[in-house]
Amino acid sequence: MNICGVKFKENGKTYNFFYENMEIDINDYVVVETEKGKQYGKVVFLDKNRSFKQLKYVIRKSTESDYNQYLKNLADGKKALLDAKVTSKELGLEMQFIDCNYTFDRKQLLFNFVADERVDFRELVKRLAGKFRTRIELHQIGVRDKAREVSGIGQCGRELCCAKFLNSIDTISINMAKNQNIALNPSKINGTCGRLLCCLSYEDSQYTDCRKSLPHLGEKIKYENKMLKVISIDILNQSYKLDNDGEKIEIKLKNCGGCN
Repeated sequence: MNICGVKFKENGKTYNFFYENMEIDINDYVVVETEKGKQYGKVVFLDKNRSFKQLKYVIRKSTESDYNQYLKNLADGKKALLDAKVTSKELGLEMQFIDCNYTFDRKQLLFNFVADERVDFRELVKRLAGKFRTRIELHQIGVRDKAREVSGIGQCGRELCCAKFLNSIDTISINMAKNQNIALNPSKINGTCGRLLCCLSYEDSQYTDCRKSLPHLGEKIKYENKMLKVISIDILNQSYKLDNDGEKIEIKLKNCGGCN
């Protein structure tokens, strides 16, 4: 069975679909069946070798009529977003809308928003459903998801990883920063979303391998019949320094272990 990966947003997640009896190439646009109804998306990869169960199907390749419908949905979604912002303020709801999208068949209108606390948006849903005559779905997302949706420039000067290429956002822990001997300065280890940088996870496993042959900071090491304290560690260079009554002695390992 032929499989293709489809994205509904430029920086969105990739979803897999079956297709048959049609010629599809990467960068083609297709109409697919999803749990939320029909959607319009871009093919980003093809695969004839992998096996999946219970995937939805590509309905057809995009036509000119489909493309025009897609553009209309985008324009109407922007108008609906403005209406939702106005209505939420009228109701006194503390919520910040990020985006709004119709499903291709317009059976659902999907809103993403962020809020500091849980929001009772039942009255808002009633008003929006009455105005737009379709099913309304509001989804509260986190600040990481917000950054992914709106994008931006990170500390490195590049586009945010979550918006550029990450298909999913993994759990990032403060231990990753500690493991890499990074100063725990929020301005250095937090991204534009205010959470820990996603890139802390990229080399964490490598640092873990490199650490295996090194002592811990503060550990006592026997050196020339003396027990000296480890005062600093250089993980990637596989070296550490000992304090010998104020004199610093650098020890470099011959076996670099995981840092070859």
